[in-house]
Amino acid sequence: MTYTLPHLPYEVAALEPHIDAQTMTIHHTKHHQAYVDNLNAALDKHPELYDVSLEKLLQNLYSVPSDIRMAVTNHGGGHYNHSLFWKLLTPTYKDPSAKLLHLINRDFGSLDGLKDKFNTAAKTRFGSGWAWVVLTKENTLKVTSSSNQDVPFDEGTPVLALDVWEHAYYLKYQNRRVDYISAFWNIVNWEMVETLVDAAL
Repeated sequence: MTYTLPHLPYEVAALEPHIDAQTMTIHHTKHHQAYVDNLNAALDKHPELYDVSLEKLLQNLYSVPSDIRMAVTNHGGGHYNHSLFWKLLTPTYKDPSAKLLHLINRDFGSLDGLKDKFNTAAKTRFGSGWAWVVLTKENTLKVTSSSNQDVPFDEGTPVLALDVWEHAYYLKYQNRRVDYISAFWNIVNWEMVETLVDAAL
């Protein structure tokens, strides 16, 4: 079954002023749609792979036929990352629960400690990519980053992500990636983070 563009879980203007409606519209309907279209075009060459979950394909890229491996890496990763990213944003911010905060305090010392490490990963990712929090195989939270549309499955299960490609912020923030990263913390969906952590534990 071919992949389709998921609906946003909120209106395109719902995240303003932190992410503007024009950016959300272009990011979702143009950039994300292109990843979906190109992923389908690649998988059409090996339609049996539609029966394998996208997560499993990305976790086992060397099992993907070589003629479409790069396309699955780039466009499959783009579809996976963006589908996750939209769910990790919310217009109705709530602080992390006591349960999630306990894990954050255990692994980063404090919520500010997590933010500091994450901000550094997002700021120092050269060129296009993502900043992440993953839950490792040892069930600890870890900050990392990846280039382009790579998904850091080799480091753990993604539970928080920030798109630092310029298309995610340039219309509003231009070259001020640091301001975009700062604004992100006003719209993090901590309930979704906790759901992802619980599912991975």
